[in-house]
Amino acid sequence: MRGFDYTNEYKRLLSADIVAQLTAIHEYKGRQRQIADGGAAALTRLVEIAKIQSTDASNKIEGIRTSDERLQKIVREKTRPKTRDERKIAGYRDVLSLIHENHPYIAPRSNVILQLHRDLFKFSGPSVGGSYKNSDNVIAEERADGTRVVRFQPVAAWETTEYMNAICAAYDAALHDDAVDALALIPMFILDFLCIHPFNDGNGRMSRLLTLLLLYRAGYEVGRYVSIEKLIADSKETYYEALQESSDGWHEGENDYTPFVRYMLGVIVAAYREFESRAALIAGGASKTDRIREAIRETVGPITKAEIMTKCPDVSQVTVQRALSELLRSGQIVKLGGGRYTKYVWDHDRE
Repeated sequence: MRGFDYTNEYKRLLSADIVAQLTAIHEYKGRQRQIADGGAAALTRLVEIAKIQSTDASNKIEGIRTSDERLQKIVREKTRPKTRDERKIAGYRDVLSLIHENHPYIAPRSNVILQLHRDLFKFSGPSVGGSYKNSDNVIAEERADGTRVVRFQPVAAWETTEYMNAICAAYDAALHDDAVDALALIPMFILDFLCIHPFNDGNGRMSRLLTLLLLYRAGYEVGRYVSIEKLIADSKETYYEALQESSDGWHEGENDYTPFVRYMLGVIVAAYREFESRAALIAGGASKTDRIREAIRETVGPITKAEIMTKCPDVSQVTVQRALSELLRSGQIVKLGGGRYTKYVWDHDRE
């Protein structure tokens, strides 16, 4: 069995760009606390939207889907899950809410992770969740031509409990070292969790829930307002590339955590930037049309309707379409393409 020493690995991570990312996130954290304390009521809608986007994105990465209407009803607990996929979505919703509300009391220990996995599958039957894998598994990629390629061979089933205990102990030890920044420690733990791949099902979704849990426990709660899972889904190819790079040589303890840590810190930086942008528009009392206008004007290059709705998550599709029509009539934006490929760009020449 390979060993885990996050304190020693942390020292190898401290390149100039990673230190810059850590510094930026520390600064964002302080500003986020001030913004949230000053306008908690106004940000309530962002929390609701982030829960919906997180539940949707994290499940879609794994091919788990339902209609947008059904998804929103399930997340808001306005209906009961009907299909296998909807039962998984409902389980994610409940674990996400548990982490939002009780993260100070949820320690990253092996038995606690098992309980979270049990709750993730609580609508799928009593024997599905809550236990480590009982057979060996692989991380595979299915290519466009239908061929299946093994990307990584995880830990054997009989070794899983020992490995999970080991990474939890290593994480706890490093967390109590004042010289170690938890921000860099969290992605290392998540990478090892994914390389162990401890469950028969739900490993990817559990990794994203654990990411939020560990960030919240370390005081970084941007995921409450902006969906980190959606940012990962939107950069899925880069995510898998970073995971592949950092898992090379993992079984021998010779892997380099840097690519995955750099990627995850980049996602967190992006989440904080998005939070500040949304919070500024809300705090400024801008109308929904003005917020849509600013979202387009501040975008470098074209933007789609879906991307506008991501930047203004509390604005309905009808309102977005009405604002786009007004902006087109006034000549402030230019329409590119048509149909599902329609994009819009700000006409800076008219300013």
